[in-house]
Amino acid sequence: MKLAFVYPGQGAQYVGMGRELARNYSAACEVFEKADAVLGFPISRYCFEGPEEDLIQNDILQPAIFTVSMAVHAALTSEGVVPEAVAGLSVGEYAALAAAGVLSLEDALRLVRRRGQIMREAVPPGTGGMLTIIGLSRAEVAKMCEEVGDVEPANFNCPGQIVVGGRKEALEDLARLARERGARKVIKVAMSSPSHCSLLREAADLLALELEKVEFRDAKVWFFSNVDAVPRKDKEGIRSNLIRQLYSPVLWEDIMHGMAALGVTHVVEAGPGHTLLGLIRKTLPAVWVSNVEDCKSLWAAIAALWAPQKEEMKVCSA
Repeated sequence: MKLAFVYPGQGAQYVGMGRELARNYSAACEVFEKADAVLGFPISRYCFEGPEEDLIQNDILQPAIFTVSMAVHAALTSEGVVPEAVAGLSVGEYAALAAAGVLSLEDALRLVRRRGQIMREAVPPGTGGMLTIIGLSRAEVAKMCEEVGDVEPANFNCPGQIVVGGRKEALEDLARLARERGARKVIKVAMSSPSHCSLLREAADLLALELEKVEFRDAKVWFFSNVDAVPRKDKEGIRSNLIRQLYSPVLWEDIMHGMAALGVTHVVEAGPGHTLLGLIRKTLPAVWVSNVEDCKSLWAAIAALWAPQKEEMKVCSA
């Protein structure tokens, strides 16, 4: 068995996320306490109590998702469940970096908070956004984006599911065009501004200045970057890709194939929701997947992960 952890991005948030784990696992509770102290405001309260309208603002949303993902990670590792490879979707990449030891939890949290602020300033709320298009190919979506303008592919999630980002008016035109050309669904993503598109290119320069202020270390486990889907451990390559990540599309489908090529057989989605679980099943149906976001899902995943190891022990001892 080779295990990977993956961490969700924007759109996975919900009011109440992480609360049960914080009440039942001291390791998870410590993550929330540390996050509150580092940020200087109660991010735990936003996670546990909302309100929902605040949880879609990038400067709140991004540190909230990061904190919950790291709390889940802490609970899993406290039970002895440790990954050999990691990846994160969009802002989830920062949780993967902290999990791999590339960034300290504190530095990653500050970067995520600043990243959200930079994005909000670059594209003020209400002027841009993101849509998920289901049922069309990469080529079809790319062609529509070229026709409409001011919108482009932002996430290649799995076969037939692509997220686009851009200006609000262009997204409305693209949604109509996508439906006309046979898209099964067109869904608005719950976030206040877009990411992984050209609107953020100048913002990436500001993020680069922030990245220079923190220490990067070589990864302890294989880390898959959003922008090239290549497993790596070198800190300089990881830092460079993190700058490009802000305005480049997320190659999530490619990352999943890269994990399979590395020999990954089991994947745990560590964080709120189960969006990635569905994407992985559509991309790699033979790989075992589970999401962990609360005590029930944590205990179920642990039981399932330990079961095959016990069978192997029985075979070896026979």
